[in-house]
Amino acid sequence: MTPVFRPATLPPGGRTLAARWYLDAGVAQHERERIFSRSWIAIGREEHFAEPGAYRLAEVAGESLIVVRGGDGILRALFNVCRHRGTRLCTEPAGVLGGSLQCPYHAWTYGLDGTLKVARNMEGAPDFQRVNYPLKAAAVAEWEGFAFVNLAKRPEPLASAFAPLLDRFARWRLGALRVGRRIEYDVACNWKLVFQNYSECYHCPVLHPQLERFSPWDSGRNDLDEGPFLGGYSELRDRVESLTADGRTKRAPLGDVRGDDLARIYYYTLFPTMLLSLHPDYAMAHYVRPLALDQTAIVCEWLFDARASATPGFDPSDAVEFWDLTNRQDWRISELSQAGIASRAYEPGPYAPAEGLLHAFDRHYLSVMER
Repeated sequence: MTPVFRPATLPPGGRTLAARWYLDAGVAQHERERIFSRSWIAIGREEHFAEPGAYRLAEVAGESLIVVRGGDGILRALFNVCRHRGTRLCTEPAGVLGGSLQCPYHAWTYGLDGTLKVARNMEGAPDFQRVNYPLKAAAVAEWEGFAFVNLAKRPEPLASAFAPLLDRFARWRLGALRVGRRIEYDVACNWKLVFQNYSECYHCPVLHPQLERFSPWDSGRNDLDEGPFLGGYSELRDRVESLTADGRTKRAPLGDVRGDDLARIYYYTLFPTMLLSLHPDYAMAHYVRPLALDQTAIVCEWLFDARASATPGFDPSDAVEFWDLTNRQDWRISELSQAGIASRAYEPGPYAPAEGLLHAFDRHYLSVMER
């Protein structure tokens, strides 16, 4: 089905969320159980787990997971909890394991598939059998070169959950791209403000003059405006080739990007932890992780054609500098929003017509929280 793009729309009476959704500790706990423990959570690119034994720790809903590529080529997410007395197995955030995981306490040793291989001095323990004590695991899925985990006991298959997105970005060939730069940010605001800020350009002429120079704030058109995935495109101005420091690029278009796509930037939010933007010559992913009610960790990765990025002298700084500036402007204003919402003077205000996706985000968020 060909996507239909249209301007943002706002139902009558659309207003911002009440303060408690950003400030109440009970809400945060409810989010952990209703949202982050049951959704597909983006944790990074498959290339981070390219070789057997390559792993990264992922923090999801208060749980530590060892996401590791096994010798059989399968990517798994193992709970970072020894089956003996619960000790954490890994403390380094990333690395390459030499074929096994060993508990630092009593040296119980596990294969990269989670099976218990060695349990020291347990031969005389009544009814003990190693086969009954593998590391517990969360579900893992891969899509367009991204890795996702899900803590639910019986999660909806990612292919079903992501049905609206499965082939939508095929022409960018995202799975073949490689990370050219990565920046981590700590932002003093609630995670929802990050999603809401990303979903409108009403603020762009005020906050992002460098963005407004290359892309009109009111050119946005959306094809997904209900549910967990929201977004569409904004247009580039005439003779602008991409969103870079000078609006130019020496990089060829990605994959099969042609025609109208050469004059558009596509922006999508993937509830609840990913922001994805697609440019003619590169893509960008933000991974959003709540740390506290008023603290959010954000990792931004810039993705480029694999062959181009492997050439000597490859320099992604034109794209990185443009968006690092834009990111920091967005994070600062989101922090100011968090501070204002915490005031006794705050009360829900009316959304502007250009903020229709924010109201759609609120509707989906509340439907999940109140389900």
